[in-house]
Amino acid sequence: MIKLIALVPLFPLLGFLINGFFGKKLSKGLSGTIASVSVLASFIVSVLVFVELNHSEQKSHIVNLFSWINSGTLIIPFEFLVDPLSSLFLLIITGIGFLIHVYSIGYMHDDEGFSRFFTYLNLFVFFMLLLVLGNNYLIMFVGWEGVGLCSYLLIGFWFKNTAFNNAARKAFVINRIGDLGFLLGIILIFVTFGSVSFDHVFDKAGTAGTSVITSIALLLFIGAMGKSAQVPLYTWLPDAMAGPTPVSALIHAATMVTAGIYMVVRSNIFYSISDVASEVVAITGIITALFAATIGLMQNDIKKILAYSTVSQLGLMFLGLGVGAYSSAVFHVTTHAFFKALLFLGAGSVIHAMGGEQDIRKMGGLKGHIKITFITMLLGTIAISGLPPFSGFFSKDEILAHTYEHSKILWVLGMITSMLTAFYMFRMLFITFFGKFRGTHEQEHHLHESPKSMTIPLIVLAALSVLGGVLGLPEFWHMPNWMHHNLEPVILRPDPSILPHDTEWMLMGLAVASAAAVIFFANRMYRVYNVLPAEREEQLKPMQRLIYNKYYIDELFDKIIRKPLDVLGEIFHKLVDVAMLDGIVNGVGVAVKGIGSGVRLLQQGNIGFYVISMVIGVVCILLLTFIIK
Repeated sequence: MIKLIALVPLFPLLGFLINGFFGKKLSKGLSGTIASVSVLASFIVSVLVFVELNHSEQKSHIVNLFSWINSGTLIIPFEFLVDPLSSLFLLIITGIGFLIHVYSIGYMHDDEGFSRFFTYLNLFVFFMLLLVLGNNYLIMFVGWEGVGLCSYLLIGFWFKNTAFNNAARKAFVINRIGDLGFLLGIILIFVTFGSVSFDHVFDKAGTAGTSVITSIALLLFIGAMGKSAQVPLYTWLPDAMAGPTPVSALIHAATMVTAGIYMVVRSNIFYSISDVASEVVAITGIITALFAATIGLMQNDIKKILAYSTVSQLGLMFLGLGVGAYSSAVFHVTTHAFFKALLFLGAGSVIHAMGGEQDIRKMGGLKGHIKITFITMLLGTIAISGLPPFSGFFSKDEILAHTYEHSKILWVLGMITSMLTAFYMFRMLFITFFGKFRGTHEQEHHLHESPKSMTIPLIVLAALSVLGGVLGLPEFWHMPNWMHHNLEPVILRPDPSILPHDTEWMLMGLAVASAAAVIFFANRMYRVYNVLPAEREEQLKPMQRLIYNKYYIDELFDKIIRKPLDVLGEIFHKLVDVAMLDGIVNGVGVAVKGIGSGVRLLQQGNIGFYVISMVIGVVCILLLTFIIK
């Protein structure tokens, strides 16, 4: 089955082509079914490939499809790499992708751009699969740019809204900054090793100087910072919530934003060699995690809360990568895909019930009206808060344990981040589902549970959020850590944990106790005392206003980057475009017009003048001939 791996990206590509060319002629049901079945077919093939790979002694297979680029010393075949890392990501992309496609059939059923939406979704899945299957950095880069394009299209899906278009443009521009770093990293890899194929590059990584390896690792990480929304290139992700909620669940929670994690794990040999690059990754990750978590405390838009939660969780994943816990970071990618997709889809179900309302201050008391949505979101909230035996507890605890071994300061900051996460997530849950309903009478009359096409994916994701921890049970429990053993062939220089068992028990107990204490405090604050967020910004204290406005980072970027660039652009426009280029072009036109006006006067109709002119011309030709000879 591994030899047929090309079918995995091929099915979504076919779905994209069918809906792209014929979607408007198809019924909504058929259009949605074609898109969903194409991803389901990819998932089935991915499962068969995964099973075959796990039963095979050879854990890495290269499938050569065709010769792609052959120019001088640049030889790049179009190859797919099937190994434990890529096969796991195939399951995440196609499995979660299928559930979100099914959910979208119900969520988008009244939208006039129904078939166009599924066209974009299928194209995104195709590029994401290409990204994780490519056996070299150039194919990865093609998929990388492809998912960026699809993100732009889906964020600005409702293009009649100017604000949504601005959000899409912002995501596109910021990602281009990161992508430039990634591209420069690929160029440096080729210059250093003469190839961009993983096997060739990784085999020779030890022969290059540490400074070169550090440069490569940092350039690649710049790409990851853009795609996976790390400080300072994170500001696009919260604005990306302008797209339909299924987009937020698939692209900006479960798959595309984890592409940076995948790329760093795939390139782990560089970061294992360069301590400087690893430290940069870890510090950037924890700064992002803590920074985004504090912003999440004061947000009132249900999707913005989840957006900053995503940025924070991505920061924890990079913290894990920076301290060498590669398999733990991938484990958290997997569990995060479960519970964050669940939470985003649950938020979509809430918005659907509220008739489009996203402000949690105008909700309340919803648990009695949308019980399935409430129960599943409760399970997802517990999972992300890190309580056992839910999946988030095991994956987050692994990262924090490795961090404790690496740096006590980073561990403390990681613990604070986890506590903040539990607080603002339960704040969202309590304000949304408990207390009295605070919306309009019309909204209350509209309240109803979502259709089965939306609730069934919620139930499946809730089950995965609860049970997903079995993929990486702690080894000191004398249980098989499947995630760690599965990824061993991919981690070229593993960093084994040497923490004593009693220390691991202590860290685990502290994590659970701190999360439970924070949840108890949130319960007292938002359920018992019924504290509600301020209705107006003027009611906030200075520190609260600072956090509510996201530390004014967007405004700061606007003043120190955008406006100076606008001024510089205006100067160049006037000096280069208008004065120089337009001056030259217009000057040539004026000169030609003037010459033409002068020559025109020679045509006066006087035969004697014409004869004299001809004689003068002949004399000039004879003189010129004589001079040349």
